Parts: sequence; C-alpha cells; structure tokens
Amino acid sequence: MRAPARTGGRGGGWHVSVARIVLYAGLGIAQLAFVIVWWRAVRRQRLALRPTAGDVAIGCGTSFLDTLGIGNYAQITALFKLRGRPADELIPGTLNVGNAIGIIFSALLFVEAIEVDPVLLTAMVIAAGAGAWIGAGVVSRLPRRAIQLSMGVALLVAALFFTLTNTEVLPPGGTALGLGGWRFAVAVAANFVLGALMCVGIGNYAPCMALLAVLGMHPIAAYPIMIASDGMLIPVASLGFVKSGRYDNAVAVGLTIGGIAGVLLALPLVKTLGEHLTAMRWVVTAVIAYAAIAMLRSAARDAARDAAQPDARLSDSPSGSAR
Repeated sequence: MRAPARTGGRGGGWHVSVARIVLYAGLGIAQLAFVIVWWRAVRRQRLALRPTAGDVAIGCGTSFLDTLGIGNYAQITALFKLRGRPADELIPGTLNVGNAIGIIFSALLFVEAIEVDPVLLTAMVIAAGAGAWIGAGVVSRLPRRAIQLSMGVALLVAALFFTLTNTEVLPPGGTALGLGGWRFAVAVAANFVLGALMCVGIGNYAPCMALLAVLGMHPIAAYPIMIASDGMLIPVASLGFVKSGRYDNAVAVGLTIGGIAGVLLALPLVKTLGEHLTAMRWVVTAVIAYAAIAMLRSAARDAARDAAQPDARLSDSPSGSAR
C-alpha cells in the first residue's frame, strides 16, 4: 500500500494546522479519559485481570488483521461465539474495551503514513466519537436478546460488505484526497451513524470505504479516516461500557495485550498490502457468517425459553445502565 502524492484536499494554511492539533488532542484526550476510567473501575470493583492465553491470541490475531485494513470486530465476535465466552450480552462491551488502547497505535500510524485532507479527517473522526458516545449509552441498556439480534444482523451486514468487496461490486473510488460542499457534509454525517453502529458490532471499515469511494475519494484515503475514527470512537464508547459494567474485564485485558502485539507485528506490512489479502477476506467472511447464524440461533433459543418459562425473562434485563 503506497501513500498517494499530496493532491486534492484543502491545501495548506492555518486551518490545516488547527485541524491537526484538534485531531491529535481529541485522540489523546479520549485515550487518556478511557485509561483513567478503566483503571479506577478495576481498582474500585476489584475486577479480574488474568486473561487466558486464548484471549491474548484472539487479540493478537484480530488486531494484526485490523491493522492491515480487514477489520476485527466481526472476527472477535465470531471467535467468542465459537468458544462460548464471554456471554452474548457482554460481547459489545468486551470487544470495545479490549480494543480501546491498541487502536491508538494504528491510528497514529495511518494518519502519518497516508496523506488526506486534515479538515475532513478531523471532522469525520469527531463525528464518529459523538456517534459512539450516543450508541454506547443505548447498547449498554439493551437486554440480552436485543443484543443477540442486533449483533446477528450486524454480522450479516458485515459479511455482505466483505462479499461485495471481495467480488469488486463496490465502486472502485476516485482520486481525491479531500471533499467539499455537500460531499463533505454527507461524509461527516455518515461517520456519525457508523460510530453509533460500531457499538453493536458493525465494523466501520467496509462501509467507510464504500462511502468514500462513492463520494469520489481515492481508495487509500479511507484508511486514515476509518482507523483514526476508531481511535476516537472506541475509547469513547468504552467509557459507557465500563461505567455500566457490561463487559468481561479479564477477556478485555487479554484483547488489549494481544492487540498491541498484533499491531506491532503488522506495522512492517502496512505499506506492502496487496491482492494476497483477498483469500484471507473470504475466510473471514465465512467465519463472520457462521457467527451471525450462531448469534441469531441463540436469540431464538432464548425466546423459546422465555415463552416456556416466563420467570426466565427476569434474567434478560440489563445488569446496569450507562451514563
């Protein structure tokens, strides 16, 4: 993967410098706030800090793929379902909290390696963070079955986007590295929605790539936008999940440790991405489809259980509330 020459965008000027300052400050503040809140929760609630080797391995492998632009939320969810841990209602919070620290390394890497209009980049990143803040508050209040259904549908949508990407149905994109006018507004508004959807497991990589391609941007311009968006929205969403307690802390610690290792292992390959990833994406698509079916089947089993035993519905209520 090569960074394109500096073309398009809004050019130089004070607004570009201000945009970069705002971007880095926003990423830093979000990350610092999350670390402080998570650490206080661990100390106050005496949460488990001992992940299994499997937790670390999942974090490493999926973050490796994430750094290469494949994404990792759907894969993590699929692997969680395959091994039956953590509980379904804890999956959204666990995968957000577990990825909140490692993603900052990828975000800084892509922002510096690939040139894109900093004003557009900053606006889309802030919009994603705002969407995540709202989305986490909603998701952390959802009952178990609603989360199962939401994530099952989310995984099917993710599998569809992967299939469209693999079969080259999605538009190839243009050559611009920035947007103006109504295209700028559409991109920012759409990233707000994607930020909220990340809270239920719909990764933003494929949708963001498709959106920017339709708007005429260079395909590679999506990388710093979508990964820097994650650098903002994942810590922001995680604040709500930590406060609600709707996550498995030990698993999240394992994802964090493995995630940092996975990012570092993938760094040398970032600028050499090519068509060899297509086969890997097909494997990932199959795993995601399996997880979607498993999640929806779990929701159906819970619905049948509740119909047979009305008292069981009490266990379906949220364990806490966010914000």
